[in-house]
Amino acid sequence: MKGTIAGRLEASLMRFKRLGLAHLPTPLEPLKRLTEHLRGPSLWVKREDCTGLGLGGNKLRKLDYVLHEALRAGADTLVSGGVVQSNSQRQVAAAAAKLGLACHLAVYHGRLAPPTPDYGRTGNVALNKLFGAVLHDVPWTGDRNQAIRDLADRLAAQGRRPYAVPYGVSSPLGAVAYATTAVEIAQQSAKAGFMPSAIVHCSGSGATQAGLVLGAAACLPQTRVIGIDIDAEPERVAADVVKYGRAAAEILNVPFANEGVEVVAGHAGPAYGVPHAATIEAIKLSARLEGLVLDPVYSGKGMAGLLALIRDGRWSAGDRVVFVHTGGAPALFAYLDALGL
Repeated sequence: MKGTIAGRLEASLMRFKRLGLAHLPTPLEPLKRLTEHLRGPSLWVKREDCTGLGLGGNKLRKLDYVLHEALRAGADTLVSGGVVQSNSQRQVAAAAAKLGLACHLAVYHGRLAPPTPDYGRTGNVALNKLFGAVLHDVPWTGDRNQAIRDLADRLAAQGRRPYAVPYGVSSPLGAVAYATTAVEIAQQSAKAGFMPSAIVHCSGSGATQAGLVLGAAACLPQTRVIGIDIDAEPERVAADVVKYGRAAAEILNVPFANEGVEVVAGHAGPAYGVPHAATIEAIKLSARLEGLVLDPVYSGKGMAGLLALIRDGRWSAGDRVVFVHTGGAPALFAYLDALGL
């Protein structure tokens, strides 16, 4: 592999240190009953929900690399932000607790109307408090990171040494970190004796898909990476994937092709954070056939998009498709009424 793009990528990734917060590599498992039910391609799941700390999730893989930079900079406080039921905030709060750092979170209100009476007190928000995070209510303006920067500035003025973790841990370094997921999928699928036709996942803040596209181009050149838009903003999502992908490729000294970016629209439901009938079907089907717990904001909508693509005939029975389970199970408990549970 030495001298190939894949070899260059793996060599470049080794330059970056991780803290060991995440349990890696995460498992790659067959979804035999779901495959049989759908009568389509053979489905596999990459269990990014199994990263461990704070009930896991895909953001923890990014934090494993990003927070190495925070500690090197001498930070004593992590600052981040997201909506009330943000999975990213939960993982930042858990990482801060594990590392002995203070944690302050800008909690955005107004991006979506609370879908259930319990939305503001259970699920991820309860875990944030349990992990010791300080929550700051701020209005949603459409700018994902300004309130995080403002909060970090206020804490710095008070004498703290804050490190601002961007919304969704989406940054060039976050994309670099997530390229390791594609490397793992390449190694694990080869061991299992197959080449994935596609890697499908939910896509929102951009760096997860950017890392997958970057890594797959090097290690799985015949595999298509497909992001399912869960923000109801497919053009913005695709633009951010390209932005973070280009920046990460420059850091890693590997190519990044814009034509490798595919963001599928139409499966986000009426709005971000609001589950629709297809989301609920995907959550219940995955749970009852595979014991797989998806969330109503991210992974549930990602699975809804995958189911729709299969039913539309995107792949044949001989294909192999990997679904990246990004985690988010705690948010399920804030949506029980909406799910009819």
